[in-house]
Amino acid sequence: MSTGTVVSAGLADPSEPAAGAAARSAGERAAAGSPAAVALPPRADRAERAQAVVERLRPAGVEAVAVTWVDNAGITRVKAVPLAGLVHAAEWGVGAAPCFDVFLADDTITTSRLIGGPTGDLRLYPDVDRLVPLAAQPGWAWAPGERHTQDGAPYPGCQRLFARRTTAAAAARGITLQAGIEVEWVVALAGAPQEEPQYPTHGPAYGMHRLTDLSDYLRDVLRALGEQGLTVLQIHPEYAPGQFEVSVAPEGPVEAADTTVLVRHTIRAVSARHGLRASFAPVVEAGSVGNGGHLHLSLWRDGRNLARGGSGPYGLTAEAEGFLAGVLGALPELLVLGSSSPAGYLRLVPSHWAGAYQCWGLENREAALRLVTGSTGERTTAANAEIKCFDATANPYLMVGAVLAAGLAGLDQRLALPPEFTGDPAEAAPGTVPRLPAGPAEALAAYQKSSVLREALGEPLYEAVLAVRRAESEQYAAATPAQLAAATRWRY
Repeated sequence: MSTGTVVSAGLADPSEPAAGAAARSAGERAAAGSPAAVALPPRADRAERAQAVVERLRPAGVEAVAVTWVDNAGITRVKAVPLAGLVHAAEWGVGAAPCFDVFLADDTITTSRLIGGPTGDLRLYPDVDRLVPLAAQPGWAWAPGERHTQDGAPYPGCQRLFARRTTAAAAARGITLQAGIEVEWVVALAGAPQEEPQYPTHGPAYGMHRLTDLSDYLRDVLRALGEQGLTVLQIHPEYAPGQFEVSVAPEGPVEAADTTVLVRHTIRAVSARHGLRASFAPVVEAGSVGNGGHLHLSLWRDGRNLARGGSGPYGLTAEAEGFLAGVLGALPELLVLGSSSPAGYLRLVPSHWAGAYQCWGLENREAALRLVTGSTGERTTAANAEIKCFDATANPYLMVGAVLAAGLAGLDQRLALPPEFTGDPAEAAPGTVPRLPAGPAEALAAYQKSSVLREALGEPLYEAVLAVRRAESEQYAAATPAQLAAATRWRY
């Protein structure tokens, strides 16, 4: 339920003229979005960069590196290596079985048509250029990982590589994107997983009372994020008991996904050091306002924000409008990737600022797609769009990659936005505004009809996501809202 604005400051590559980007052939564009665009750098280069990182981290007391990836259930998994082993990990990777792609949130395992079972292995490579010493976990550093086959080829089920492919497909059109993912969480006193949450503050929603009660804790969250090189835009209490939100500066799509993983686990680590625990689950208690994972994004070409200076609604250019129209039209199927758990539908209810209706509007917090122009004087940099129907059960790489795929399809088709909706769509005449899926079955039906997502994801990843969503839908089909909230509140 954020009211904040993400300021987009990213610029397109000035070295490539717009005419050159526009003149690229369809074949070149396809190649930019292909596995060749995400190939591993030469082994010697990887080793050299890793060695430089080791030499920088050793005097800082770093002893181990956590290398993470996020599975299709939205759970961050990890392999760790001692600092002395980082160069070898960068050269040769760390073993990681492909079966993780069909893990469910509770660690049970399903299978898919193309991925699953006990056979096979992959190599998990740390992205040492994104490696960060962890301020709240002394002696540790973190790096996002990418998975390749044992032959060194890009693994088609790797979610981070998927996000990189779709980002490259946008770049082939001369478009740079900036993105930011809001992080909302509920903090509770530490306890056993089966215990009902007990909150360390009972102050009013958005109240200074809450900030005062937990000022040391929130200061340490800010300090840790800052020491890790992140620029915090704002931090504040939210609506639900024990709920807070933090927003950081926008980055490229892949980097924004990396950052949301880092931010969540930094908050988790700071919470543990304060005798607290954090939940990023969509709903911590059934019937309460939930945690969102809203995605902000803006499109840029040659240093120009495409959300300003056009002839479309509120100054949108034709490219920005086509992109957003593609996203808006695909929201039912995008929920499979942006609100992954069945618990997400406990949050996605009308009149809760969750974006439960498939509509858009200027600063409309009930619309699934909220257009943000920013204040007079900063609109050329601040204008962006917010997708409100997503939450933190999403694999952020799948989320940003799928949104890019849907938006680029809309851009290519030169789609236009439907009429804007103002006010609360729940109060509109029945049938006036489409309701987004109210459960996983509806979203899965839309996903299975989406040729855009199937083509963008590729069959192995598309099928693995489908298998995990089906299995979790069946797993919780008979659960009450309270049971579903309890089963997922400490998994995220």
